[in-house]
Amino acid sequence: MRFICLAFVLTCVVTFSGCSAKTPEKPSEVSAVEQESDDFNGELDGFSDEFEDKEVYDPFSGYNRAMTTFNDGAYEYVLKPVANGYNYVMHVEVRESVRNFFNNLYFPMRFVNNVLQGKFYYAAEETGRFVINTTVGILGLFDPAKVHFNLEVHDEDFGQTLGFYGVGSGPHIVLPIFGPSNLRDLVGIYPDSLLSPLDYTERSYWTLTDTWPEYLGAKTVEKVNFISLNMDKYEKMRRDAVDLYPYFRDVYEQYRNKQIEE
Repeated sequence: MRFICLAFVLTCVVTFSGCSAKTPEKPSEVSAVEQESDDFNGELDGFSDEFEDKEVYDPFSGYNRAMTTFNDGAYEYVLKPVANGYNYVMHVEVRESVRNFFNNLYFPMRFVNNVLQGKFYYAAEETGRFVINTTVGILGLFDPAKVHFNLEVHDEDFGQTLGFYGVGSGPHIVLPIFGPSNLRDLVGIYPDSLLSPLDYTERSYWTLTDTWPEYLGAKTVEKVNFISLNMDKYEKMRRDAVDLYPYFRDVYEQYRNKQIEE
């Protein structure tokens, strides 16, 4: 039943967002995505020097380097071709609606972690976003909360909550496919998963997926859609890196430190 619901939602994405888009997007149609890429790259440039002297604890560097090479190969030979095909089939507005839909699903995680960090105004803003986008935004396919009410997303996860209370990052760890992480953020995945409506087991409360095929299907769509909207960012980082692994490692740790400090 939940698989049918997921299929229905994705059908709605195409119906509401892509009915007028039959051809690949022109440069003017991806300006919002390109702007996000510019903002992201500018953000990296803005704080990379600030943390460059901080040494990352990396006792698993051999494994991490090998896994980074594996992940980059998976991106180049599997994920990138799939995402390019997905880009060709799905208009940018459809892909943005898919992103919005998944982002809306993760409201419980953002809300709880904002509360745990005492960021009650942000938690209230997240609640407003969820209510508006789930109703007026048609199950989160659109983002009227930001467009019309200037309600911003406040991304917080349990790894950031642990960091907020002074828990150190611990050793750096590169995860298969998912990429850079560390012990603190890895520990944070489990409590966050309890707040996610995407799961591979049946729970006592409603979830969008509750079997492995449903879960993997939903996460695959989410991952491919994310890559399709962020390939320019990744490609720029690859071009800028003299040595891919330490570059990705340092950027990740710096970015997480910045998120925790905000």
